[in-house]
Amino acid sequence: MTCMNKLPHEESEQVMSKQEDTSGNSPVHWRIMRWILWRFICAAGSRVLMDRSLRNKTGDETRWLRNDINFYLSAVSTRAALLRPLAQLGALPDFGSRLMVELAVYTVAADRTLRDSDLDPESARDALADIGWSVYRRLLAFSSLPARLVTSDPGKRLQWSIRGLLIFPFRLVGAPGYSAKVFREGEDIHTHFTHCPPQSFARRIADETGDHAALTGFANSWCKYDWPGADLIAADGHRGHYVRRRTLSAGDTVCDMCWAARAPRETSENNKVDGLRPTVRQTFES
Repeated sequence: MTCMNKLPHEESEQVMSKQEDTSGNSPVHWRIMRWILWRFICAAGSRVLMDRSLRNKTGDETRWLRNDINFYLSAVSTRAALLRPLAQLGALPDFGSRLMVELAVYTVAADRTLRDSDLDPESARDALADIGWSVYRRLLAFSSLPARLVTSDPGKRLQWSIRGLLIFPFRLVGAPGYSAKVFREGEDIHTHFTHCPPQSFARRIADETGDHAALTGFANSWCKYDWPGADLIAADGHRGHYVRRRTLSAGDTVCDMCWAARAPRETSENNKVDGLRPTVRQTFES
């Protein structure tokens, strides 16, 4: 089964409970959205893997052909169906949380499938991150387009876009959905997340199946996208619009995100303090 076939995982639709109907999202609507999402993921996977040089476990460079990619996507589809019951989609309180966990299901499935292939682990990890970024970048570019069209001010672009994303898909409904403290400090907007459903799913997979690499793969992809994502939204030609020193996937109690309106110097993805402005440093260390 490849992307050309009918919607994958229809056999697992039974996990959608009556709770979903009460939130205004019927199984029919969810099935349509899942089909759209799967097509989007297939396109990203094909695009990245077709153009990417890979390295196998013997150290030789290789490139996947269309048949290799179709086989991989079929395996991802099958594995996602097996993982989905652990996602507990019916227990999530809103559509946005379910949508993001569904993406996390595909991420974990894609990660496991790549790790089970003949690819070198580092090459597999990098390929997964690039596929995820291809999806994330397009979704973020679309959601931030109105702000980028209306204003050229990077701070306003970030503020308006983040506020919109906190309506959908990251609506703060509380655990087991998204939970965060949101506040402004000058022009900067802070989103301190204390519960993230996709991260909770990846951690559950790691804990219940003993596959701790699943959480590592999630952290190496999802948890690194916000740095370039913030710069994409600001679109002022500068890096450094995002700062985070703690993250849930690393075992911390919070993802302490700061979306910085101005980026006088580049900040590093390793969370060094050197790139922070004094006002932001004071906030995080107080």
